[in-house]
Amino acid sequence: MNTADIVKRLKAICASYAFEPVAIFKTSGKHPWPLVANDEADLESQLLEGEHFLPLPREPAALANVIEVAIVDFVQAALDATKIEVTRGTERGYPDIELEVGGDFYAVDVKVARRNLNKKGVPTGRTDSRITLYTGNTFFKFPTLKWPGTFRPFADYAGHIDLIALYTLDVVSPTRVTDFELVVVEPWRIASKQRSSTTREYLGAVDNIQRIRDEKGEFATAADFYAFWRKHPWKIGKAVANQLSKLLAASAKGP
Repeated sequence: MNTADIVKRLKAICASYAFEPVAIFKTSGKHPWPLVANDEADLESQLLEGEHFLPLPREPAALANVIEVAIVDFVQAALDATKIEVTRGTERGYPDIELEVGGDFYAVDVKVARRNLNKKGVPTGRTDSRITLYTGNTFFKFPTLKWPGTFRPFADYAGHIDLIALYTLDVVSPTRVTDFELVVVEPWRIASKQRSSTTREYLGAVDNIQRIRDEKGEFATAADFYAFWRKHPWKIGKAVANQLSKLLAASAKGP
């Protein structure tokens, strides 16, 4: 099994995913007991009418965290039934999910992007901001070193795969999310030559949603992508420099 096979498997899994977090549940409500529901839709309707719901956060980072957790839960449950060994990552580490297949390791990371809307509230076909593919000045720039928050060095992975969650913000609905869509893709295939932040050392994806779906980034090959971004003059702050020195010293000593 290679990266293309893993991508194909994940696409099949994600095709059946429907965004499930509805709202934040609160115990107090206004309805008679017992509450009897005929199905999931009926239960959701009764809980909403019974004032058991608080809306999910609309702040992008907070909502993205909810979405990421839901997706990782779903994918992990689907893969647990297969021969693929699944290890869940830490909240701020890389990747969100590590897969082991026949001794090869694959990094699967979840990215969340909100659709950009014009002044009339109509989607423009672009993400609200560029998706961050990697932090450029740490594990990506120094791929043979094992950085804190990672399972292993970047170069030890046979493949890197992103699950891109696209959504439109609905400020009225307690769910906040409409038009949910999942795209499974290798990061280099949707990479741009632009950073995703002017203040942080992040490298970004193209912001055209159709190009993301079509896997039409700005690089013809993975080699071109890595060559371009590895030579980028990333800034290395004091904290990263101190960590890098420790990692290089440890690497020089050997196992």
